[in-house]
Amino acid sequence: MKVSLPLSAEEQATLEAQARARGVTVDSLVRTAVLEIIAGNGQKVQGTKPTKACLGALAHLRRAPSAEEIDENRAEMFANFGRDEIA
Repeated sequence: MKVSLPLSAEEQATLEAQARARGVTVDSLVRTAVLEIIAGNGQKVQGTKPTKACLGALAHLRRAPSAEEIDENRAEMFANFGRDEIA
């Protein structure tokens, strides 16, 4: 099967430079990339929306509570735990 890709001059030059840097032909480089996509190993496909890093996705929550704050909250929550059962 033959596939034709419409590439700009800049894209073509970049592709050729990548192939030269890896010591392979452009055909071989493109074939390898296509086979990775077919096999399901192509992690990054052009045109997909980048995902946020875990910390970046949680940045809107601001800072995490300190260990002291967690201990205080835990003590408040469990201060009367089970007291209703004892009577």
